[in-house]
Amino acid sequence: MARRITVAKGDGIGPEIMGATLMILAAAGAQLDIDEIEVGEKVYLAGNTSGISLNSWNSIRSNKIFLKAPITTPQGGGYKSLNVTMRKMLGLYANVRPCTSLHPFVKTKHPEMDVVIIRENEEDLYAGIEHQQTDEVVQCLKLISRPGCEKIVRYAFEYARQYKRRKVSCFTKDNIMKQTDGLFHQVFKEVATEYPDIENEHWIVDIGAARLADTPEVFDVIVMPNLYGDILSDVAAQITGSVGLAGSANIGEGCAMFEAIHGSAPLIAGQNLANPSGLLQGAIMMLNHIGQADIAQKVQNAWLKTIEEGIHTADIYKEGVSKQKVGTREFAQAVIDNLGQQPDSLKSVAYVEGSSFKLPKYQRKAAAKKDLLGVDVFVQWDGNSAEEMGELMQQLDTAEVKLSMITNRGIKVWPEGFEETFCTDHWRCRYLHVEGKSISKQQILDILARAMEKNIDTIKTENLYAFDHRVAFSLGQGQ
Repeated sequence: MARRITVAKGDGIGPEIMGATLMILAAAGAQLDIDEIEVGEKVYLAGNTSGISLNSWNSIRSNKIFLKAPITTPQGGGYKSLNVTMRKMLGLYANVRPCTSLHPFVKTKHPEMDVVIIRENEEDLYAGIEHQQTDEVVQCLKLISRPGCEKIVRYAFEYARQYKRRKVSCFTKDNIMKQTDGLFHQVFKEVATEYPDIENEHWIVDIGAARLADTPEVFDVIVMPNLYGDILSDVAAQITGSVGLAGSANIGEGCAMFEAIHGSAPLIAGQNLANPSGLLQGAIMMLNHIGQADIAQKVQNAWLKTIEEGIHTADIYKEGVSKQKVGTREFAQAVIDNLGQQPDSLKSVAYVEGSSFKLPKYQRKAAAKKDLLGVDVFVQWDGNSAEEMGELMQQLDTAEVKLSMITNRGIKVWPEGFEETFCTDHWRCRYLHVEGKSISKQQILDILARAMEKNIDTIKTENLYAFDHRVAFSLGQGQ
């Protein structure tokens, strides 16, 4: 039976590459009923600042499957990225991006590369929660949750098992961000014990990224928090030969969205120049997801055959390797002409029916014992002397709760700070119980009341907790 899906042709080159993709799918025999919606720039500029109408949302939520061409977010104004909004509103927690070398037919320094990057898709810095706090300092909140970590890490191991991958690598920066990235790494270690048949390893993201760029063949499946995954999946796609060749799947418990990873490229729109391969790769992942693996296999092998024959769009055309430079429509027709054929040199694919999988719903664990140990009071102050700041903030001490430390941009400046340390107007002042005991929220209110009496400009507070007697906040130097 035909599967009903929602399709958006997008902006810029979107209509051209979507037209080419749908033409190939139809020729291959894909069983699809299509509901078309409009999202993106035209919707924004018509006055809908979300870039999508309620009717369009209803179509996606009803059909559960969304094939989307690239869209443009207008510059300026209060427009938020619709891509990010869709991923979060629909619970599309897993972004899956295969990056495979097509050597020697597409130029690359890494002929043996075959990496799948699985990126957490809903949280991290992409929560988009930002504030200006002082004249000189703005903040962005990095939110990492245990449910988010468990879902994406378990998805990565299930993906590896389903597609017979040998290893899952985790990239974080938990040597610096010990609470947020530390939680991601901890969950990775916990979940890895459930998959003894799959090798696991952890890399600090900077050296891991360097190794990925230099020796990608040592990796297989890589799982990462949102920001690292966004950056490194583009890097990985580019070093296979071109970002324009890569597609992605955005998978949730109910809905799924499939797309190219590149943007709308308005400068070449309407010129029959765009490579439809990225969106086609997304569509192939969609076919596997909806149980049409035989069609997905037929299209992928025809696409590989076309690449192998040297029929290339301008972005990957290279003299001496490519045989024919073609436009968007001509490339699509070449893929159609190769339906039913296998590549000769490139490795053909053989997809298995039922290759999509669903994970168990997250089970919330019993609440930990939570103790309030202190408070960080953030203050805007225009002075430069940390010693003077310490004298000022000690005036807020109570009999039991006293100032223990002041930092500026995360580095301790009081007590025993260095005069060489540059300070902005944004100061974090930590108050703890003198005997290391818990404090009450009333004691925090007492400190803030004293600050108001002395005209000290407090801009925010952060409570300092321990969970099951484990300190759950970043420490300062020497603490």
